Amino acid sequence: MAGGIDHVVTSGVFSLDGQDFDVDNNVWIVGDDREVVVVDAAHDAAAIVARVGDRTVTGIVLTHGHNDHINAAAELAERTGAPIHLHPSDRMLWDAVYPDRAPDVDLADGEVIPVAGLDLRVLHTPGHAPGAVCLYAPDLGVLFSGDTLFKGGPGATGRSFSSFPVILESIKGRLLGLPEGTRVLTGHGDETTIGAEATDYDAWVTRGH
Repeated sequence: MAGGIDHVVTSGVFSLDGQDFDVDNNVWIVGDDREVVVVDAAHDAAAIVARVGDRTVTGIVLTHGHNDHINAAAELAERTGAPIHLHPSDRMLWDAVYPDRAPDVDLADGEVIPVAGLDLRVLHTPGHAPGAVCLYAPDLGVLFSGDTLFKGGPGATGRSFSSFPVILESIKGRLLGLPEGTRVLTGHGDETTIGAEATDYDAWVTRGH
């Protein structure tokens, strides 16, 4: 697992505000040959388990509560025994998918999730969702951005529980100060870097969405 990062792309449906969208999700697997953390549990627990192989899953960390990022979480937890981590501000989104099963651990801004000698630092970055977080792995020079920051701009905010001004502040205040070469591994689509996206920040503000 080069660089401590592995991943699998899963496909399914994102549903919110009465609309459905076909989506492909990046599921990130961080650790080594013995233990890993799974970042987001999208659509297909079997595919994630197959990618993990015989490694121990020490945690399932959800970047936010939209159904396409959590809809395999309960099955993945059952199959691996790993606890599910979610920021409590996204509990209403979680409950819409899992009314009878709570997450196991509340994520908190600034906490560190250790795995295989690496640290994943939790950065609360609301805007796309109230409880959205990014995970910064300084030893790897990587940010797992969920749906907060993509190649080309911020995550979508034209839906319930989202705010464009808030996501702009999260990105400017929490992410753009990271080293420019930091790889940004996103919840959907291609990776980018902090430096590449920082150059376009003023254009996003002008664009207004």
